[in-house]
Amino acid sequence: MTTNRFYTTLIIGLLLSCTSLFAQSDKQKKLEQQRQQILREMKQINALLFTKKKEEKSAITLIEDINYKVNVRKNLIRITNEQANLLTREINTNQEEITSLRTQLQELKDDYAAMVVKSYKSKSEQSKVMFLLSSNNFQQAYKRLQYIRQYREYQKDQGEAIKLKTKELQALNIQLSKQKEDKKKLIEENRIAKRELEGELKQREVLMASIKSDMSKFASQIKSKKQEADRLDKEIDRIIAEAIAAANKETGKKSTTGKFILTPEAKKLAANFASNKGKLGWPVARGVVKAKFGKGRSLTDSSVEVNHSGIKIATEVNSDVTAIFSGVVSSIHAMKWGNPTILIRHGDYITIYHNLSKLYVKKGDQITTGQVIGKVFSNKITGETLLDFRIYKNSLKLNPESWLAKQ
Repeated sequence: MTTNRFYTTLIIGLLLSCTSLFAQSDKQKKLEQQRQQILREMKQINALLFTKKKEEKSAITLIEDINYKVNVRKNLIRITNEQANLLTREINTNQEEITSLRTQLQELKDDYAAMVVKSYKSKSEQSKVMFLLSSNNFQQAYKRLQYIRQYREYQKDQGEAIKLKTKELQALNIQLSKQKEDKKKLIEENRIAKRELEGELKQREVLMASIKSDMSKFASQIKSKKQEADRLDKEIDRIIAEAIAAANKETGKKSTTGKFILTPEAKKLAANFASNKGKLGWPVARGVVKAKFGKGRSLTDSSVEVNHSGIKIATEVNSDVTAIFSGVVSSIHAMKWGNPTILIRHGDYITIYHNLSKLYVKKGDQITTGQVIGKVFSNKITGETLLDFRIYKNSLKLNPESWLAKQ
């Protein structure tokens, strides 16, 4: 085997091994990012939902908060299990690779030792000269000279190969040791998480038992909350339809599509808004998404289906509400049966901030990104401070979590 071919084969083997390790490492990084995100969420949940005394919250709110925490905790356990299982597969792969490398390294050492012995027996320069002079012709002598050179190069290559294999083996052993430590740590963290989950489930059982005697009132409250949510959805849909119609009327153009007719400036603003998807700031400084967008199950009663047109962010008492992007206040609506709502238009996008206690803007105001526009209402009966936040494109409901930056 020539020097170039030898090194090419060796390097390809190393690259294939590294590629497999990098692929597995990339999966671990993604899982770890998810786990860290959930841990941050758990920290926020504890800070925002479980720092007050239980007596300050209604039974329904307490059960919702515990159910929410339980769901997040289960997700944390699932992700941690995935990490531990992936580490197990990586450890097994590396152990197999180490066994293979040790075999290869031993073979290289045996070959090298044999060459050293052979070289020692024919080490004298006289032997090499005699080997050349005993050639039948010049062509044979030239070939023998080439053989001597190639043999020397091969000896050198074998020595380098032993060094490379040794380094690769050392690196894998270090990585394997770290993987075993990581797995041990993950298993211990999961053990703690499971204990905490058991405690939360018992707490939920106690709460459910305490209200069992008054289940009719409990069911009535759930039904009332669902009716209120449906009524709010219809009201916001009506407000948006009116806002689109009023804005289009100002342009002097007619449209039957139910969409905003955009000026060049409005098109630019909408494009800027769209380009920031996944990077927009949160409407409150600290918050957790207690109710997610779309269809799901009630946190209080899993038999009840709910459909959220936006997200509900649990935040601190007296929290400021900030605009997530520059635009113009399209509408301010004070509902008879609910708290005020602010609609801010960004071209053909609309951000909606509902359940406010104070308003600092009025219809027609130009708004800048991050500007404080109001405060979130705190419900003294339920003990909750919830912002109902929504994003629409024309009349199409969008998932706000897809637009906001990860906390």
